[in-house]
Parts: sequence; C-alpha cells; structure tokens
Amino acid sequence: MARNLITDVPGVLVGNAQDARLASGVTVLLFDEPAVASIDVRGGGPGTRETDALDPTALIATCHAICLSGGSAFGLEAASGIAAKLSASGQGFRFTESHPPVPIVPAAILFDLANGGDKSWGDLPPYRELGAAALKSASGDFALGSQGAGTGAMAGQVKGGIGSCSWEVAGLGMVGAIVAANSVGSVLVPGTSIFWAAPFAQPGELGVQAPIPPGIATQDWPIDAKIPLNTTIGAIAIEAEVTRAEAGRIAIMAQDGYARAIRPIHTPFDGDTIFVLSTSRLKLAMDRPAAIARLGAIAADCMTRAVARGVYEATSLGAMKSYREAFRSLA
Repeated sequence: MARNLITDVPGVLVGNAQDARLASGVTVLLFDEPAVASIDVRGGGPGTRETDALDPTALIATCHAICLSGGSAFGLEAASGIAAKLSASGQGFRFTESHPPVPIVPAAILFDLANGGDKSWGDLPPYRELGAAALKSASGDFALGSQGAGTGAMAGQVKGGIGSCSWEVAGLGMVGAIVAANSVGSVLVPGTSIFWAAPFAQPGELGVQAPIPPGIATQDWPIDAKIPLNTTIGAIAIEAEVTRAEAGRIAIMAQDGYARAIRPIHTPFDGDTIFVLSTSRLKLAMDRPAAIARLGAIAADCMTRAVARGVYEATSLGAMKSYREAFRSLA
C-alpha cells in the first residue's frame, strides 16, 4: 500500500535524526543497492559534498546514500558519519582487498544557524553523530514536518520542514520526492493562507485551500537587507533505469517544482539543490527521450507537492510560527 512518501519507490529508505536543543537535524536516503544519481543546483549559495562524483564523466556511476542536513557548512560532516557506518557494515566500493569499503554519500546542506537553537558546539559540531543516528533510523515510514534536516527550517514567513510524496506513472513506475523546505521566498500567496502549490495538492495533503486569486502573481516581492541565508534541498527517486545524464535532465526539470511552490526561488541567498536517483528496478520499454520527459514532468509536480506538504506538517519553533498555528481555522 502506497504511503505517499518517497519510500514508495522500491529500494529507498529514509532516516531522520534531530536535536531539539540545537534546532537542527539530518535526513538520509538509503538504498538497498547503489543507485544511479545526478544533481542540479540553482541557488546562489549552495553547500555540497561529493557532487562532482555524480558527473556523467566521473568513474563511479552510483552512490550508496544521499545526505540532507541542517547546520550550513558544519552539516557536511553528517555525510562522514553516514559513510563511516556504511563502511563498517561492509558497504562501499573496494578497489583492493587491503582497504575498507568506500561508500559514496553525496550531501547538501541548508542554513539554519540563526533559528535560535544552541549552536555553541565549539570545535565539535554534532552533525557526524546526527548523520549516524539518521542512518540507524532509516525505514520505509518516517515523519514529516519538523524532522531531520527540516527541524530548524524556515520557509518564507512560516516554519519549514521535511515534505515528501509519491506518484505512480503508468509504464514508468513510482516517482517520489523529499525536500527540506527552507526558502527565502514565500510558499504562500501574499496576504493569504493559500499555498502556491495548492493547485497541485492531492486530497488530504494541505487541508482546506482556496483558489489563487487572479493577478496576484504580478505582485512585487519586498527585499529585506537583513534576509537570512536559507536553501531548499531535496531529492527525487525513480525506479525506472536511467543513465546519469538522463537523471540530470530529470533533476533540471524537477527544479520547476521549486519554482511552482516558492516565490521567489533560486535567489542569491539560497542554495537550491535537487538530487535525482534511480534504483534501476524497472527497464524502460518506451522511447527514452519521451520517458525522460514524462518522468521529469511528474518529478516537478511531486516536488511542488512535497515543498508545501513539508510546511503544512511542520510545528512551531520559538518565534518561527507554523502554518497550522498561523492559520488554525484551516488546519
């Protein structure tokens, strides 16, 4: 039975770990078998690890896990904790018998250092341990909202969080999305409680949503000189077998999901990043360019829904008010 989560894609598990005192956390995507993966980065302030290894010209075509983390640059250490645990369990690439296996764990981080949590960790940031804890919790079921990498996230003027959803494409298998929504731009139509993503939502995902008023999209967005750094990071999973180059095209198309759900997006203050991974469980039986176009279109729709769902499910954190608290009558 489908969960409406990225883990509906066979071979994908998700784990979250968070620390309420830090107001930060880590999310990991774990694969039954190494997955073909690619990436697309559109924001002006990204933070990533091992993403060059996903280039189609690179030696190794697959990765063992993907890490999404809070903590800005400090959060990149979460992938080290994940890689160390995977290696200790025998997972990773071996080039000789004399060295430990080397897992490939690409990662992206978001900025949540200014959310009021205790970041006084000195020279021992906690993200390596949080990464290991997220890996240990990986399963088919996981909570949305203020969890994992979305623990300390902020989306425009409301609390952000982890969102996920899935959709089955006839002949092309399951497509799933997961995202830590932490955008400078707003996920809500100005002056309303309406999600920009509302037209794409499936029943039960976003509560009661009114139609978007006509002409509202032309409104200007006020620039604040004290804008915090943010970044929305996420991943698309598919079971259709694709090449890294094809996965890269799907990632490019999936970025449209951010654009539909967040205004503005891909600003100088964000590091918006999307991974695409394939578990290669299903062989493509139709024209490949047409299949990639269909998968990319559904990936964008799923990412749109996932962004809004992460915000809708989030809980308040200090002065960061959740959507449901801000609009209690609609929750």
